[in-house]
Amino acid sequence: MKPRTRFAPSPTGFVHVGGLRTALYNYLFAKNNGGTFILRIEDTDRSRYVEGAVENLLEALEWAGLIPDEGPVQGGDYGPYYQSERTDIYLNYARQLVENGHAYYAFDTPEDLEAMRQHLRSKQNPNPKYDASVRGEMKNSLTMTDVQVKNELEKGTPRVIRLKVPEDRTFEFDDIIRGTVARASSEIDDQVLVKSDGYPTYHLANVVDDHLMQITHVIRGEEWLSSVPKHLLLYESLGWQPPVMAHLPLIFNPDGSKMSKRDIQSLDDLPQGKVDPDVASYIKKGYEKQAIINCIALLGWNPGEGDERQVFSLNDLVAEFSLQRVNKAAAIFDLQKLDWLNAEHIKARPTVELLPDVRTILQQAGIQVNSDDYLLRVIDLLKIRMHFMADFADKGAYFFRDPVEYDPDVLKKRWKDDSVKLLLEFCKEIVKLSPFTASAIESALRELAECEQVGGGRIIHPVRLAVSGTGVGPGLFEMLEVLGADTVVRRIKTACEKIPALKQ
Repeated sequence: MKPRTRFAPSPTGFVHVGGLRTALYNYLFAKNNGGTFILRIEDTDRSRYVEGAVENLLEALEWAGLIPDEGPVQGGDYGPYYQSERTDIYLNYARQLVENGHAYYAFDTPEDLEAMRQHLRSKQNPNPKYDASVRGEMKNSLTMTDVQVKNELEKGTPRVIRLKVPEDRTFEFDDIIRGTVARASSEIDDQVLVKSDGYPTYHLANVVDDHLMQITHVIRGEEWLSSVPKHLLLYESLGWQPPVMAHLPLIFNPDGSKMSKRDIQSLDDLPQGKVDPDVASYIKKGYEKQAIINCIALLGWNPGEGDERQVFSLNDLVAEFSLQRVNKAAAIFDLQKLDWLNAEHIKARPTVELLPDVRTILQQAGIQVNSDDYLLRVIDLLKIRMHFMADFADKGAYFFRDPVEYDPDVLKKRWKDDSVKLLLEFCKEIVKLSPFTASAIESALRELAECEQVGGGRIIHPVRLAVSGTGVGPGLFEMLEVLGADTVVRRIKTACEKIPALKQ
């Protein structure tokens, strides 16, 4: 059977970096193996439901290109794909578990539970559990007569359904990433399967849906590892075969702490050693989609020993991905690496593909573009130096309008007493050039420098300042070629009039 994987988030807030990685790995594994990727919304915890969270999630997946084959939007043969619409299914299986002796009704009040915890709490047992050691002393269908239970149910007394976890049992399973994992039943409680509001908990709904939707591989975060014994017991009690499991490593801040939204306002003002876990922050900042996906893919996965590649498109990742190459150790989210990947992905995009995006960015910055051919030449020259798409407007505005000011630090360092003379002589030489090419411009400049017995830098640096207002940018001669002779000469002559006054 071809793999069927699922991303099953709860709509409880923003889309977390870790959540997007879980979705990505499920998508990559399914597509690499010719399988099916499913989106299921686990919205049974109504107390934590956040309005708009589902819409944000759907938008983030569509933006990232992780389009489900089945889900709330696409539909499918195994729906509905909102758990809140499947409540009757879960309740039927919960009742079946009670009837078969694998679960039981518990009528304990919050006060009863707190009294139990207070009575049993000690240094050795700081957080007492509702388990085999205490269930015989509590108010549940295991300690009550059938008549008492029936009366409580008929009265509508608030109750939950709990899983009956056996004593002295070891649950062992093979995890694709972690190998053989063993957990003792003493480590887990008699998990609530159905809450007093009639909604199932994650554990019951998750197991029932994974079985009914024929999920073959459960790929999720390490935080769910401790829940596996409960899930295995549910599979066993219902007579079902559990899926293959793979638990992904945690993602930490650069300082090794857990990622949290607390105290984070924006990516421009991050606390020391912290990163923002909210995917929307990176989209808003203007990071490339492919760069974010690339970076998140590398938070735990690598292409193989000896393979030094770092830059991958989504299609590359589909072709390369393997769960066997996911690490056990926690991953560190490195913002500097994301910045580097962002620049690499801009550099890798075809110039013609960048054209509409750059045009929009320039227009939003109030820069009018009259020629697509000219803009293509500018993009081709600048894209290898851009870290963000917005840089085309921030750092490339001089390609579209004359500089109105000159970098004072560069002016102080690079503009010498003979700069006016040298630049005006340079203008005389370049107006003769036909065609006006980078190689011809460079030859003219070198010949002038030799004739004036100065180093080439004495002309190169003030020319760059005169035409761009800055001291950095693409290759000077290529830049001058794109700007054109008329623009270059006009700007140099303007600078020769303005800058001497600024120097005084």
